[in-house]
Amino acid sequence: MRYLVFISILMVAIFAKDIEPYLKIDVNASAKDLVLVEDNKIAIGCDDSSLKVYDYINKKFTKVIKLPKIKDFMGDIIDTRASSIDYLNGKYLILSDSGVGGYSDLRIFDNELKDIFSEKDKLAIIKAKFIDDTHILLGFLSNEVALYDVKNKKFLYRIQLNESRFSDFALNEDKSLVAFACESGEVTVVQVKDGKIVKKLSGANLDNIFSVDFKKDIVSCGGKDRRASWYNIKSGKSDYILAKFFVYATALSPDSKMIAFTLDEKNNITIINRETKEKKYILKGQKSTLNTIIFKDKDTLFSASDDNIVIMWKLK
Repeated sequence: MRYLVFISILMVAIFAKDIEPYLKIDVNASAKDLVLVEDNKIAIGCDDSSLKVYDYINKKFTKVIKLPKIKDFMGDIIDTRASSIDYLNGKYLILSDSGVGGYSDLRIFDNELKDIFSEKDKLAIIKAKFIDDTHILLGFLSNEVALYDVKNKKFLYRIQLNESRFSDFALNEDKSLVAFACESGEVTVVQVKDGKIVKKLSGANLDNIFSVDFKKDIVSCGGKDRRASWYNIKSGKSDYILAKFFVYATALSPDSKMIAFTLDEKNNITIINRETKEKKYILKGQKSTLNTIIFKDKDTLFSASDDNIVIMWKLK
């Protein structure tokens, strides 16, 4: 009898709970980025020249912001991708392709679209996030971090962190620090107000990092080396688990105790306990390569991939 009890406990420890989608949102385009909006809404950046806002309680779209289409290198008019989006105090920040020379368009929507940068500025921006109503943090392809003053139309700083290509960045909760990841596998923690490098984290990833998240002094990373990793920025200590495939996306729970990773080629999302490395949940239902995972709270997540379905997940 004791052996049966032991086996039952072992089975619980080994096998994660499978989770099916709670809600599927058809955006009729490929979803590239997600950001939470107040009043139970989520904003979705799409590759059909749009940002779409969805009310997941009433299950309906409440806003569609259309971007100008662009010309490709052949001169054809095509849709652009809203590749990085953000929301703050009723305003939306939208980064998209310009169609010219790999340069970016950056706009703010506040009842109307307002241009911040266009192809004329010749900026290869990969990610952009609000810091406050008048400042935007930018990540450049050249692995430069920059803080831009929208009101005065000037860069407060623009600093290259190293020679590697930029991959992703994530801000902490109060937006005082940002974790920058690149193709070298190194993570650079930067002070947002002045661009000062606070710490460099290395060792857990050995190759290109695709995605990072940053909460409660913990930075999680997913990379090409199949390492799903995390760092404590105060102690500098790190750990990781090996995946079966490239780790394209990661997200930390609000308390940073749980981490979501893509660990296999089936586009499943695995949620692990950071302290024990135990696999707690496997979220099954995303059909394409994951672009974004975000936690709303400890039991609710959203994910987007290279297809037209954004999924809302409930762990309990």
